[in-house]
Amino acid sequence: MTRRRGRKATWGCLTVMLLFAAVCCAAPISGVISAVVALQSAARDDGGIAEGGTAADIPPRMLTAYKEAVQLVGRYVPRCRGMRWPILAGIAKVESNHAIGRTIAGNGDIRPRIYGVLLNGSGAGGNTTAFPDTDNGRWDGTASGERAVGPFQFLPSTWEGIGKDANGDKTADPHNADDAALGAAVYLCGNGRDLTKRSQLEAAILQYNHSTEYLSNVLGWIDQYTTAAKSPDLKNVSGRVRTVLETALSQRGVPYSWGGGSTNGPSTGICCSPSGKSGADITGFDCSGLTVYAYAKAGIQLPRTAAAQAGVGKRIPASLGTSALKAGDLVFYAYAPGHDSTIYHVGIYVGSGRMVNAARPGTVVRLDAVDAMSGYAGGARLL
Repeated sequence: MTRRRGRKATWGCLTVMLLFAAVCCAAPISGVISAVVALQSAARDDGGIAEGGTAADIPPRMLTAYKEAVQLVGRYVPRCRGMRWPILAGIAKVESNHAIGRTIAGNGDIRPRIYGVLLNGSGAGGNTTAFPDTDNGRWDGTASGERAVGPFQFLPSTWEGIGKDANGDKTADPHNADDAALGAAVYLCGNGRDLTKRSQLEAAILQYNHSTEYLSNVLGWIDQYTTAAKSPDLKNVSGRVRTVLETALSQRGVPYSWGGGSTNGPSTGICCSPSGKSGADITGFDCSGLTVYAYAKAGIQLPRTAAAQAGVGKRIPASLGTSALKAGDLVFYAYAPGHDSTIYHVGIYVGSGRMVNAARPGTVVRLDAVDAMSGYAGGARLL
């Protein structure tokens, strides 16, 4: 919960795992940011983002609001530079998880409304300062004091100064996705920040909530959304390699499921990963399930485990470095690089240092840097 106006045993697919339907991968879990996002690649007509599809964890209607706010904010803060939808998405993710669980109407109205705790200084929800009522309960539903409202969690007193009507209904409503997103854009832009500069972006976020922990969390989401929004350039890729990459990229946003995935696509997995996560109630892919599916579309049948897949095709030694990889290659990771029996993970290289990756339980299929996983163990070229 945030307030406005300046207040704030790592092991993977070892041989024993073959007992569990020859599952492949569970990455070492260490130091990963909670922000895990990805894009589905197909362009949509339901408000999805133009840059490659829709952000997997953002409701399309909310994503539309973020993108439209970026287009409109210049009317109110002409000197603002660098406002991007991932900035708004990063804030909204932390503040309300993009209003997930609410109904978002076509006009942007969110129901039921999103309310924060009553800021009466009681300590509940982390609040230690009492804020007197300023809106007679119009936006926050109570005249007993103030509470943050809407998907961007503004205090009514703050909204009074920055609220804008983005959807043309003559009302600036913090419980409306369009209005709230535009209000957040105006607030973050200040008197004309250049948000392409990291220092000014950080200042904007700290204005939203003066907390270093909050800053780190939001920046993490912004960076993840920004990376995910950049789809790889496949214009020089053709034939079966293109088929493999397009198939894999089309699954961005599909959940990770331990043991999930086959030549037919995503499937429910099994129990349990080394970290104790079950895929039995999740339809999706683990790392080698994704590669099995993508390569099957190009007519290549792969073994089910990452370690076994390293024995297919032309091996690319890790000693050659990642620059030896080409689009469509399998990318392997091992606990003891040089010993293929210890390979715990596989991805599909797309070029420019990135791969399509089903990383670990709790994530989704996404684009990652090749060095996002530890223990680079080379690759394999099948096409």
